Amino acid sequence: MRAFLDTSVLASYYWPEPRSKHVQQALAQIENPAISPLVEIEFYCVVARKIRAGAMDVPFARRILAEFQRHLSESRFQIIPIQAGEYTLAGQWIGSFSTSLRSVDALHLATASNNDLTLLTADKILAAAAHQFGLKPQLIS
Repeated sequence: MRAFLDTSVLASYYWPEPRSKHVQQALAQIENPAISPLVEIEFYCVVARKIRAGAMDVPFARRILAEFQRHLSESRFQIIPIQAGEYTLAGQWIGSFSTSLRSVDALHLATASNNDLTLLTADKILAAAAHQFGLKPQLIS
């Protein structure tokens, strides 16, 4: 399976959460998981938010980010750029007024769709929207 990871899955891969074991198992079956530069920046935001909330200390956050950077430099993740077609599709989906998709999630979904990738997510709302638009996401809970 070719897969696109959203930020919820990426975060659970790098630090212990209740779903981390399931994420590890799912990723073990994917040869070259894909992310976008948007997922990359969102990952940094999640780490920073955890520090601000007191859920993670700075030394641990630096270790996580260093490991993530090492994985990027080793091409552990395929980087899929977000193109104009993804913005157009995301806008069409949001403009359908049939889901509660946020702009960032719509871009994740459009990137997976336009690149024929299965979306791996822990976000139930995003998974439901994917189904609504005819995609087959893998929800990891």
